[in-house]
Amino acid sequence: MTDIETPSEITTEPGKRSQRTALAVLGLIGVLAIGFALGFFARLPIDENGAPIPAADSVDVGFSQDMTIHHNQAIDMATIALTKSTDQKVKSLAFDILTSQQNQVGQMQGWLALWDRAPLPTDGYMTWMTESDGHGGHSGHGTAAAGAPEGHDSSKMPGMASPEEMAALGQASGPALDVMFLQLMLRHHQGGLPMMEYAEQYADVPAVRNLAKKMVSTQQGEATLITSMLTERNAAPLPMN
Repeated sequence: MTDIETPSEITTEPGKRSQRTALAVLGLIGVLAIGFALGFFARLPIDENGAPIPAADSVDVGFSQDMTIHHNQAIDMATIALTKSTDQKVKSLAFDILTSQQNQVGQMQGWLALWDRAPLPTDGYMTWMTESDGHGGHSGHGTAAAGAPEGHDSSKMPGMASPEEMAALGQASGPALDVMFLQLMLRHHQGGLPMMEYAEQYADVPAVRNLAKKMVSTQQGEATLITSMLTERNAAPLPMN
Protein backbone atom coordinates (compact mmCIF):
# COMPACT_ATOMS: atom_id res chain seq x y z
CA MET A 1 0.00 0.00 0.00
CA THR A 2 1.09 3.56 -0.60
CA ASP A 3 1.60 6.04 2.24
CA ILE A 4 -0.10 9.35 1.59
CA GLU A 5 1.06 12.45 3.43
CA THR A 6 -1.77 14.80 4.37
CA PRO A 7 -1.57 18.59 4.70
CA SER A 8 -1.97 18.35 8.49
CA GLU A 9 1.07 16.12 8.62
CA ILE A 10 3.14 18.59 6.62
CA THR A 11 2.44 21.79 8.55
CA THR A 12 0.19 23.24 11.22
CA GLU A 13 0.36 26.84 10.05
CA PRO A 14 -3.14 27.92 8.82
CA GLY A 15 -2.02 29.65 5.63
CA LYS A 16 0.34 26.92 4.58
CA ARG A 17 -2.17 24.25 5.54
CA SER A 18 -4.78 25.82 3.26
CA GLN A 19 -2.28 25.98 0.43
CA ARG A 20 -1.21 22.38 0.98
CA THR A 21 -4.85 21.25 1.00
CA ALA A 22 -5.47 22.92 -2.34
CA LEU A 23 -2.35 21.32 -3.80
CA ALA A 24 -3.37 17.93 -2.41
CA VAL A 25 -6.78 18.20 -4.06
CA LEU A 26 -5.18 19.19 -7.36
CA GLY A 27 -2.78 16.28 -7.06
CA LEU A 28 -5.64 13.90 -6.39
CA ILE A 29 -7.47 15.15 -9.47
CA GLY A 30 -4.31 14.49 -11.45
CA VAL A 31 -4.07 10.94 -10.11
CA LEU A 32 -7.68 10.27 -11.08
CA ALA A 33 -7.21 11.68 -14.58
CA ILE A 34 -4.04 9.69 -15.19
CA GLY A 35 -5.57 6.47 -13.87
CA PHE A 36 -8.63 6.85 -16.08
CA ALA A 37 -6.54 7.71 -19.14
CA LEU A 38 -4.22 4.73 -18.68
CA GLY A 39 -7.21 2.43 -18.49
CA PHE A 40 -9.11 4.09 -21.32
CA PHE A 41 -6.27 3.83 -23.80
CA ALA A 42 -5.50 0.19 -23.00
CA ARG A 43 -6.78 -1.00 -26.37
CA LEU A 44 -8.78 -4.22 -26.66
CA PRO A 45 -7.99 -6.22 -29.86
CA ILE A 46 -11.65 -6.68 -30.83
CA ASP A 47 -10.86 -6.69 -34.54
CA GLU A 48 -8.38 -9.56 -34.43
CA ASN A 49 -9.52 -12.90 -35.86
CA GLY A 50 -12.82 -11.33 -36.87
CA ALA A 51 -14.11 -11.24 -33.29
CA PRO A 52 -17.63 -9.75 -33.26
CA ILE A 53 -18.46 -6.62 -31.30
CA PRO A 54 -20.55 -7.52 -28.23
CA ALA A 55 -24.26 -6.81 -28.51
CA ALA A 56 -25.75 -3.95 -26.54
CA ASP A 57 -27.49 -6.42 -24.19
CA SER A 58 -24.50 -8.74 -23.80
CA VAL A 59 -22.77 -9.65 -20.57
CA ASP A 60 -19.64 -7.81 -21.73
CA VAL A 61 -21.42 -4.51 -22.34
CA GLY A 62 -23.77 -4.74 -19.36
CA PHE A 63 -20.98 -5.58 -16.96
CA SER A 64 -18.81 -2.72 -18.23
CA GLN A 65 -21.67 -0.24 -17.87
CA ASP A 66 -22.96 -1.36 -14.47
CA MET A 67 -19.53 -1.87 -12.94
CA THR A 68 -18.57 1.64 -14.04
CA ILE A 69 -21.41 2.99 -11.89
CA HIS A 70 -20.54 0.68 -9.01
CA HIS A 71 -16.84 1.61 -9.17
CA ASN A 72 -17.58 5.33 -9.42
CA GLN A 73 -19.27 5.34 -6.04
CA ALA A 74 -16.36 3.44 -4.50
CA ILE A 75 -14.05 6.08 -5.97
CA ASP A 76 -16.19 8.82 -4.38
CA MET A 77 -16.06 7.10 -0.97
CA ALA A 78 -12.33 6.51 -1.24
CA THR A 79 -11.75 10.17 -2.16
CA ILE A 80 -13.59 11.31 0.97
CA ALA A 81 -11.58 8.96 3.19
CA LEU A 82 -8.28 9.86 1.56
CA THR A 83 -8.78 13.60 1.98
CA LYS A 84 -10.44 13.62 5.42
CA SER A 85 -9.16 10.65 7.43
CA THR A 86 -6.19 10.98 9.78
CA ASP A 87 -5.72 7.20 10.06
CA GLN A 88 -2.83 6.12 7.84
CA LYS A 89 -4.14 2.57 7.34
CA VAL A 90 -7.50 3.91 6.20
CA LYS A 91 -5.87 6.45 3.91
CA SER A 92 -3.61 3.82 2.33
CA LEU A 93 -6.57 1.52 1.69
CA ALA A 94 -8.56 4.41 0.22
CA PHE A 95 -5.68 5.34 -2.08
CA ASP A 96 -5.34 1.77 -3.36
CA ILE A 97 -9.08 1.48 -4.02
CA LEU A 98 -9.26 4.89 -5.68
CA THR A 99 -6.36 4.34 -8.08
CA SER A 100 -7.12 0.73 -9.02
CA GLN A 101 -10.83 1.27 -9.61
CA GLN A 102 -10.29 4.51 -11.55
CA ASN A 103 -7.96 2.61 -13.88
CA GLN A 104 -10.54 -0.15 -14.29
CA VAL A 105 -13.27 2.38 -15.08
CA GLY A 106 -10.97 3.74 -17.77
CA GLN A 107 -10.58 0.27 -19.26
CA MET A 108 -14.31 -0.44 -19.27
CA GLN A 109 -15.15 2.96 -20.76
CA GLY A 110 -12.46 2.45 -23.39
CA TRP A 111 -14.02 -0.84 -24.44
CA LEU A 112 -17.51 0.63 -24.59
CA ALA A 113 -16.21 3.46 -26.78
CA LEU A 114 -14.50 0.98 -29.11
CA TRP A 115 -17.70 -1.06 -29.29
CA ASP A 116 -19.75 2.10 -29.93
CA ARG A 117 -21.95 1.29 -26.95
CA ALA A 118 -23.48 3.65 -24.38
CA PRO A 119 -21.09 4.45 -21.51
CA LEU A 120 -23.81 3.81 -18.90
CA PRO A 121 -26.87 1.50 -18.77
CA THR A 122 -30.07 2.76 -20.37
CA ASP A 123 -32.55 0.02 -19.42
CA GLY A 124 -32.01 -0.74 -15.76
CA TYR A 125 -29.26 -2.46 -13.81
CA MET A 126 -28.08 -6.05 -14.05
CA THR A 127 -30.50 -7.07 -16.80
CA TRP A 128 -27.51 -8.82 -18.42
CA MET A 129 -27.37 -11.30 -15.53
CA THR A 130 -29.81 -13.87 -16.91
CA GLU A 131 -30.69 -17.40 -16.02
CA SER A 132 -29.54 -20.31 -18.20
CA ASP A 133 -31.19 -20.52 -21.61
CA GLY A 134 -31.84 -24.24 -21.09
CA HIS A 135 -29.11 -25.30 -23.49
CA GLY A 136 -26.12 -24.78 -21.25
CA GLY A 137 -25.60 -21.21 -22.40
CA HIS A 138 -26.16 -17.69 -21.14
CA SER A 139 -26.73 -14.41 -22.91
CA GLY A 140 -27.85 -10.87 -22.26
CA HIS A 141 -31.35 -11.58 -23.58
CA GLY A 142 -34.36 -12.28 -21.42
CA THR A 143 -35.42 -11.58 -17.87
CA ALA A 144 -32.93 -10.37 -15.30
CA ALA A 145 -31.62 -13.01 -12.93
CA ALA A 146 -33.10 -13.35 -9.47
CA GLY A 147 -31.77 -10.65 -7.18
CA ALA A 148 -30.99 -8.23 -10.01
CA PRO A 149 -32.91 -5.03 -9.24
CA GLU A 150 -34.69 -3.01 -11.90
CA GLY A 151 -34.75 0.72 -12.46
CA HIS A 152 -32.12 3.42 -12.53
CA ASP A 153 -31.87 4.28 -8.81
CA SER A 154 -28.24 3.47 -8.01
CA SER A 155 -29.13 2.88 -4.37
CA LYS A 156 -30.97 -0.28 -5.51
CA MET A 157 -27.82 -1.84 -6.93
CA PRO A 158 -26.46 -4.35 -4.37
CA GLY A 159 -23.95 -2.81 -2.00
CA MET A 160 -24.46 0.77 -3.13
CA ALA A 161 -24.65 3.46 -0.46
CA SER A 162 -27.74 5.65 -0.39
CA PRO A 163 -27.50 9.41 -0.99
CA GLU A 164 -28.09 9.90 2.74
CA GLU A 165 -25.23 7.57 3.62
CA MET A 166 -22.89 9.33 1.19
CA ALA A 167 -23.85 12.70 2.69
CA ALA A 168 -23.21 11.37 6.20
CA LEU A 169 -19.81 10.04 5.15
CA GLY A 170 -18.89 13.41 3.72
CA GLN A 171 -19.82 15.15 6.97
CA ALA A 172 -18.15 12.66 9.32
CA SER A 173 -14.71 13.09 10.83
CA GLY A 174 -12.25 11.27 13.06
CA PRO A 175 -12.82 7.63 14.07
CA ALA A 176 -16.49 7.87 13.05
CA LEU A 177 -15.44 8.67 9.48
CA ASP A 178 -13.02 5.74 9.43
CA VAL A 179 -15.58 3.23 10.66
CA MET A 180 -18.30 4.50 8.34
CA PHE A 181 -15.97 4.34 5.34
CA LEU A 182 -14.88 0.78 6.17
CA GLN A 183 -18.47 -0.38 6.71
CA LEU A 184 -19.78 1.18 3.51
CA MET A 185 -16.83 -0.05 1.45
CA LEU A 186 -17.09 -3.61 2.77
CA ARG A 187 -20.79 -3.76 1.89
CA HIS A 188 -19.99 -2.17 -1.46
CA HIS A 189 -17.40 -4.85 -2.26
CA GLN A 190 -19.72 -7.63 -1.16
CA GLY A 191 -22.59 -6.26 -3.26
CA GLY A 192 -20.50 -6.04 -6.42
CA LEU A 193 -19.02 -9.52 -6.13
CA PRO A 194 -21.90 -11.41 -7.82
CA MET A 195 -21.61 -9.16 -10.90
CA MET A 196 -17.88 -9.76 -11.12
CA GLU A 197 -18.22 -13.53 -10.69
CA TYR A 198 -20.97 -13.67 -13.32
CA ALA A 199 -18.89 -11.71 -15.83
CA GLU A 200 -15.84 -13.83 -15.11
CA GLN A 201 -17.83 -16.91 -16.06
CA TYR A 202 -20.11 -15.72 -18.86
CA ALA A 203 -18.52 -12.76 -20.67
CA ASP A 204 -17.55 -13.59 -24.25
CA VAL A 205 -14.53 -11.28 -24.55
CA PRO A 206 -11.42 -12.73 -22.84
CA ALA A 207 -10.21 -9.31 -21.68
CA VAL A 208 -13.53 -8.69 -19.91
CA ARG A 209 -13.40 -12.09 -18.21
CA ASN A 210 -9.82 -11.44 -17.13
CA LEU A 211 -10.66 -8.03 -15.69
CA ALA A 212 -13.64 -9.47 -13.80
CA LYS A 213 -11.40 -12.23 -12.42
CA LYS A 214 -8.86 -9.64 -11.27
CA MET A 215 -11.62 -7.63 -9.59
CA VAL A 216 -12.86 -10.71 -7.72
CA SER A 217 -9.39 -11.49 -6.40
CA THR A 218 -8.58 -7.89 -5.44
CA GLN A 219 -11.87 -7.11 -3.75
CA GLN A 220 -12.01 -10.39 -1.84
CA GLY A 221 -8.58 -9.56 -0.45
CA GLU A 222 -9.65 -6.03 0.41
CA ALA A 223 -12.83 -7.32 2.04
CA THR A 224 -10.76 -9.56 4.31
CA LEU A 225 -8.54 -6.61 5.23
CA ILE A 226 -11.49 -4.30 5.86
CA THR A 227 -13.17 -6.89 8.08
CA SER A 228 -10.04 -7.10 10.23
CA MET A 229 -9.79 -3.29 10.37
CA LEU A 230 -13.38 -3.09 11.59
CA THR A 231 -12.65 -5.68 14.26
CA GLU A 232 -9.67 -3.61 15.42
CA ARG A 233 -12.06 -0.67 15.81
CA ASN A 234 -14.72 -2.70 17.65
CA ALA A 235 -17.16 -2.19 14.77
CA ALA A 236 -19.35 -4.66 12.91
CA PRO A 237 -20.08 -4.95 9.15
CA LEU A 238 -23.34 -3.55 7.80
CA PRO A 239 -26.07 -5.94 6.60
CA MET A 240 -26.46 -6.16 2.82
CA ASN A 241 -28.98 -3.68 1.40
